[in-house]
Amino acid sequence: MALDRCADDPRAFIEGAAPTHPSLIDTEHVLCELYHIVNVPTMLWIDEQGRICRPHDAQYGTDTFTQFHGKRSGPYLDMLRAWVRDGEGSLAAEAVRRLQPLPTADSQLARCEWALAWHLHKQGRGEASERHFERASQLAPKDWTIRRGSMPIRGQNPFGPEFFELAGEGVPEYALEAITPTRDEGDRSGP
Repeated sequence: MALDRCADDPRAFIEGAAPTHPSLIDTEHVLCELYHIVNVPTMLWIDEQGRICRPHDAQYGTDTFTQFHGKRSGPYLDMLRAWVRDGEGSLAAEAVRRLQPLPTADSQLARCEWALAWHLHKQGRGEASERHFERASQLAPKDWTIRRGSMPIRGQNPFGPEFFELAGEGVPEYALEAITPTRDEGDRSGP
């Protein structure tokens, strides 16, 4: 699932990956709201019955940006393959509930502000939308789906100076990351 303005934004990445599964684009950030996703990428394991088997985990499918974030994709992908093939690695419902982040009143209000900003932007009301994007960022400063997700909409490069300034404030993490062994042994500090 890509969080983008439109299907053309992730098209080159999707075509380059040539997946054998459907690729979905969530322009309204519905998935972020439903599952309280605050980082990209985020992995959730959801089984065929719709049960979350492993909650939020900021992981990567490749080692392209390992130098930046310090995480190797191999151990996580091995865990995922073991779950798909053999059902290994699924967490008990109690552990999922305990590790799954819950939204706060401010984070819910931030999502409302983001949705209003996106609506205003689509209506061509740039100045009004900017105020609401800014308010959403203030309410949820550690939510990269809001802050980084609004960068392309606001004319900022999500891989440029604005992103590195945001990254300097600290990367949002999930509780499950602490127990998922994917960081390089030589650098456990992250970005």
